[in-house]
Amino acid sequence: MKYEIQAAEKSTIKITITFDKAEWDEANQKAYLQTRGRFAVNGFRKGKAPKHVIELNYGKGVFYEEALNNLFSDHYYDILEKEKDNYTVVGQPTLSVEDISDEGAVLSAQAPVKPDVKLGAYTGIKIHKAEYTVKDEDVEAELSRLQERNSRMVEVTDRPAENGDTVVIDFSGSIDGVKFEGGTAEDHRLTLGSGAFIPGFEEQVVGMQTGEQKDVNVKFPDDYHAEELKGKDAVFAVTVKKIEKKELPAIDDEFIKDAAGAESVDAYKKETREKLEKQAKEKGDAETENNIVRAIAARAEVEIPDAMIESQMDNMVQNAAYRLGMQYGGLKLEDYLKYMGSNMHDFREGYRAQAQDTVKAQLVIDKIVRTENLKAEDSEVEAKIEQFAKGANKELEEYKKGVSDSQREYIANDIVVEKLFNFLKENNDLTTEEVKDEAAPAAAAEAEKAE
Repeated sequence: MKYEIQAAEKSTIKITITFDKAEWDEANQKAYLQTRGRFAVNGFRKGKAPKHVIELNYGKGVFYEEALNNLFSDHYYDILEKEKDNYTVVGQPTLSVEDISDEGAVLSAQAPVKPDVKLGAYTGIKIHKAEYTVKDEDVEAELSRLQERNSRMVEVTDRPAENGDTVVIDFSGSIDGVKFEGGTAEDHRLTLGSGAFIPGFEEQVVGMQTGEQKDVNVKFPDDYHAEELKGKDAVFAVTVKKIEKKELPAIDDEFIKDAAGAESVDAYKKETREKLEKQAKEKGDAETENNIVRAIAARAEVEIPDAMIESQMDNMVQNAAYRLGMQYGGLKLEDYLKYMGSNMHDFREGYRAQAQDTVKAQLVIDKIVRTENLKAEDSEVEAKIEQFAKGANKELEEYKKGVSDSQREYIANDIVVEKLFNFLKENNDLTTEEVKDEAAPAAAAEAEKAE
């Protein structure tokens, strides 16, 4: 067997594999032994007919497909292993038969490979540094949310319903006197002013008393999700069965101790400010790092194979489906899209531009790491593990036993990423001023042209 590798279009390679007569004959014999039980030949028990007899009955090339599959699986991945320092294949190959005869076979495989990145400037760039400050109002808002979470609902009997109240209602909706699906409910809880119902509904319930019945006239929006109700006038017969208002606890030291475990209101505010300041710093750092990556990626050139973008799109769709299920009690993405009047193809395509940006950023980061020879030393990995052990309040040696090789690799990658961003922050001009980056629109235009 001999092979040749040629660069092909859009970061793919073509591997041409040539098999001589001896290898081809051996592959056909192996294919015969593997598949002879499939063939029925008069005068022979199934699986006992000689190879040449099966070929006479079913055609000379009856074993070719199996033989080619065997040759490919036997040699393709060995070739990739030999060439791993030169090429990193990032997707499934497309196979073609170039030539086939009694004298041998020529097989080709075209596969996407990790592309080389032509870096532009990645130091000395003026980049916006994001900074977020914590104000007194932010701390007070956290305190209000704590108060809100510990509120209770109390029944109102001495006044009509007001905005902000929660009413328990029965309702029955009809259009031209005919009830419609989903338009009837009993003991439905509705917070007035929440905007949860059709526009105009909640406003007409405001002012109703417990026990009062009333017809509420509304019009379904033109963009309502149910096609048969769009733009229709409807009447809801509404009965208010109960009115409740939210009662907030007084904010004092006793409440804070019970609700938040802090010693006092002042102590809670101090702890909350520290927490918010930490979150603000993390948010600013993450946004700054994104700004750095965008600026550097805009200055780099790379031809990304379709397979890498498609794979990233698949990951994004899977993540979206997972988040949807977690957020809405197991809701399936397919059902959500059907409800929204969309489909999987359009939803997936909506991620294409983001996927391209993500893959390009990953490739650019990887190229800079290799260019700057950034590595994680064993001692640095050990120091991180020791830090984790202390955080878990465990003995170091005992903790180490639970750290797998893949976890060590993950820790090492984190260290390299940290070194990378430290390097990029030190070697670029970070400013809190707004920055208009001329490279970004130019890069976007080039990407659009390429598509």
